Amino acid sequence: MKYKDFEGNIEELVKLKLDEIEKKENIKILHAVESGSRAWGFASPDSDYDVRFIYVQQKEFYLSLEDTKDFIDWELNETLDINGWDLNKALRLFHKSNATLFEWANSPIVYRTTPEWEKLYKIAEKYFSTKAVMYHYYGTAKSNYYEFLQGDNVKYKKYFYVIRPLLACKWIEERQCPPPVLFETLMNTMLDSKMKDVIDELLEIKATMKESDKGKRIEKLNQYIEDRIVYYKDTIAKRVDDRNTDWRELNKIFISYI
Repeated sequence: MKYKDFEGNIEELVKLKLDEIEKKENIKILHAVESGSRAWGFASPDSDYDVRFIYVQQKEFYLSLEDTKDFIDWELNETLDINGWDLNKALRLFHKSNATLFEWANSPIVYRTTPEWEKLYKIAEKYFSTKAVMYHYYGTAKSNYYEFLQGDNVKYKKYFYVIRPLLACKWIEERQCPPPVLFETLMNTMLDSKMKDVIDELLEIKATMKESDKGKRIEKLNQYIEDRIVYYKDTIAKRVDDRNTDWRELNKIFISYI
């Protein structure tokens, strides 16, 4: 299979890869999506495709006494980054209100899905914790800001890796549900009006830049970010732990799927 044969039709290539994974690994893929910057809506011209999937093994796999692998790293190159998580791993992480899984569940780019996944996610939504997921996004924003946006010249892509999770925090704070994956939706509904022009201009510049390109630090944006980081540190600390600790529904669906 040569990538050049699928130029301009990556979706077809991804679907063929998913078929290949199912056959060679003897699994069933329940849900497969695009993750990362392409799903968020601010990919660079040379961004790869981050394909993520949830799968279920044959029943015998889960009954083995041996240690078993709960993920599949299938491919990593300049074009494709494909990996997936086993159903067992996914359900355990949903129990913890894992923000990454909620993003996969709500990705605007779906390569494959199933009725089983739809049923599973209706249950998983009951395990969404506003405090846990807000803390994830706050931590993501803070770490990216202090690691990548302190120099005189910075990678503009990193601004979106900070602004997006801060807007996700605001969405959860106001609406008490998983935030949309698309940055544009978050920006149009959650971003302060005084900052929209700054972000719109940054988006235009970013669309023409390679992953490694840098530009002059944007002081107005840095100040906005610092204010938001301080605000959410205090806000999240005051929130009550709202995690759903009951395993029964997750156990039930796991047993029914294997």
